[in-house]
Amino acid sequence: MSASDVLLWVAIPYAALAICIGGLIWRYRYDKFGWTTRSSQLYENRLLRLGSPLFHYGIVFVFLGHVIGLVIPESWTEQVGISESMYHAASFSLGAVAGVATVVGLLILIYRRRTVGPVFSATTRNDKIMYVLLGLTLLLGLGATLYGNLTGNPHNYREDISPWFRSIFYFQPKPELMVSAPLGFRLHALSACALFAFWPFSRLVHVFSAPVGYLTRPYIVYRSRNTGLGTKAQPRGWERVQ
Repeated sequence: MSASDVLLWVAIPYAALAICIGGLIWRYRYDKFGWTTRSSQLYENRLLRLGSPLFHYGIVFVFLGHVIGLVIPESWTEQVGISESMYHAASFSLGAVAGVATVVGLLILIYRRRTVGPVFSATTRNDKIMYVLLGLTLLLGLGATLYGNLTGNPHNYREDISPWFRSIFYFQPKPELMVSAPLGFRLHALSACALFAFWPFSRLVHVFSAPVGYLTRPYIVYRSRNTGLGTKAQPRGWERVQ
């Protein structure tokens, strides 16, 4: 193993992971009012109505595909009766559809930001960097997958990339597994590291937002100040404010 291999497949992933986790904690503590998507729906809705569902639904399936492919070992799926050929066929067909939908949706959103004046004016330099990193990561992943399958030489990433990915979280990194991986997949992994390192400082933080508080918060009570409305006696606690 060379020093560059250790740098690329050990140091950079751990640095990206540390920046991502630390950045999310920092931003949640000191920038809660900036934890938002900065929605531009008010400026334009026609293109957004088309591009946003394509991108968001597509990216959800892309994420789930990565979880299954990277986190679940190949031996586990074989034990439940899913052979490598079955897994590959399902992964490629569903993954290709989800990937194309995600990329098309992203292209529509980028086109919208560039051509709609108010939306373009509201686009920050941070947004532009985010779109470049996100688009590059998606294109590299989709391109590597399609290239291998269309040329008849699909790469079984669960034999090298998946074990390397899990080894990072086991704190027993195995950079030698990535050295023999195809160039497209290696570039995809490095691009993903850059994207996750930038994640906490962009609008992508909204992925980690969920309106959990709405499940327990009390509803808002509206009372009229006009005492002349209605003749029915109000229940206790619902009297109109004088």
